Amino acid sequence: MPLNWMDLNDIPLEALLLLEKVQISWIPNNISSETQTALGTCLRAKPTINWYLSHKCPDIHAWLENILQSAPQENDPVKLRQAELLVLQSMMDWIVYVWDPSIYDKQPFLLWDSSELTNICDFSGKTVVDIGAGTGRLAFSALNAGAAWIYAVEPVGNLREYMLAKAKQRGFANFSTVDGLITHIPFEDQFADICMGGHVFGDDLAAELAEMVRVTHKGGWVILCPGNNDYDNALHHFLTAQGFQYGRFEEPQDGWKRKYWKQK
Repeated sequence: MPLNWMDLNDIPLEALLLLEKVQISWIPNNISSETQTALGTCLRAKPTINWYLSHKCPDIHAWLENILQSAPQENDPVKLRQAELLVLQSMMDWIVYVWDPSIYDKQPFLLWDSSELTNICDFSGKTVVDIGAGTGRLAFSALNAGAAWIYAVEPVGNLREYMLAKAKQRGFANFSTVDGLITHIPFEDQFADICMGGHVFGDDLAAELAEMVRVTHKGGWVILCPGNNDYDNALHHFLTAQGFQYGRFEEPQDGWKRKYWKQK
C-alpha cells in the first residue's frame, strides 16, 4: 500500500539531493520496474541529480547508467512531472526523513501504548541501544521509563539532528545519537543492558540478530517492538526458534503487530 504521509505535489525531484549514501544504495532493490523507467526518464531531464546520485553512491553507478540508457526521453512537462511524482511516491518515507521528520513523528500509528515496550523488562538505570531509532519513538519511551542513557543508532543524519533537538527540548541530557546500521552497530561486545529496535528487523535475519546479541551483555535484553505484522511468517518462525517470546498489540490505523523479546 502506498504511503500517504505527505502531499508531494510541491516537492521537487531535487529532494533526492538530500538523500544520504545509505538511502541511495537502497534504491535499486526498493522500486518497481515501472518506477525505474520513470526514474531514468527523470534523470535524463535532470542530469545534475543523476550526477549526484552516482557520485554520492558509486555502488549504483552502473545501475543508474543502465536505467538511463533504457528509459525514454520525455519533453512534455506534464508527463515529466507525473514521472517525478511516481519516483517521489516510491521513496516517500526516505523523502520525509530528509525533508521534514516531524511529518513522520505525527503519524497515528506511532500512538501505541508505550507500556507495550516498557513492561517487557525494567528500563530503570539501564544503558539502552535503539537501532534504527528514526524520530525516537522507542528511545524516548525508554527515557521516560528511567533509562540511564540512550544511544540512538540511526543512519540518516537529519533524523539524528531531529532527535537531538527533541531530547534537548524535553530536557534529556542522557541521550546520544550515532551513525550505524542494524548489521553494523558501532559499539563493543556486551555494551548495552538492552538492545532494541522497531520496524527495523528482517532484511538479513541471522546477521541482524547476531549483531544485536553481540552488543548486549549477558543477562541483558534484545527487544523488537514492533518486530513483525501479526502473522506467522518466516521472521516469526526464525525468532521463536531462537527462543524469543512474543506478544501482540495494536498500532492505531496500522493494525495489529507483534513484539518479540529475549533475555541473553
